[in-house]
Amino acid sequence: MSLRNSPQRWGAMAMFLHWIMVLGILGNGVWGLLMTGMKPSMSKINVYALHKSIGLTILALFLLRLLWRMFDRPPPAEPAPRWQRIIAAISHALLYLLVAAIPLSGWWFNSLSGYPLQWFKLFNLPALAGKHEPLAKLALDAHEYLFWLLMAMLVVHVGAALKHHLADNDNVLRRMLPFVRLRNGSTSEGDHR
Repeated sequence: MSLRNSPQRWGAMAMFLHWIMVLGILGNGVWGLLMTGMKPSMSKINVYALHKSIGLTILALFLLRLLWRMFDRPPPAEPAPRWQRIIAAISHALLYLLVAAIPLSGWWFNSLSGYPLQWFKLFNLPALAGKHEPLAKLALDAHEYLFWLLMAMLVVHVGAALKHHLADNDNVLRRMLPFVRLRNGSTSEGDHR
């Protein structure tokens, strides 16, 4: 499998970034939901620190993914009606926006709360704003609501991939799965991921 995208499928780097981000987002989301019920303790502080570090890692991977996309042309899309291509473009743009906004809103909340922010206890990151408790509540609400919006968008994204795979019998999903053979007769128009 090639590191770069080909006319038939996504390359190894695009697949790696896609799937590692999926695992990171889902894992950190579950982690975030579970940690809120913890009683105040040193363990809770460490759990929150890990959640923040994973979120920052997802943000860094997202930036790497955007950079990679600038230099690696996506494979042509499977043929589809125009309305499906438009919806795919809008949903992918919204997914990208949410993947960036969630860790940034967490960073903003952390800054407004006056907490230090470290990445895996290796180095500190600057605050995005000064301490401001009333705004911190807004930032936390934004962080949570954006997460749930992302989960809804992921349901739509996975549903569309399964629809292409099971109903349309095309290669939309197969092209993002490593070590899976493509079906015969595919790809012509530009992909919108």
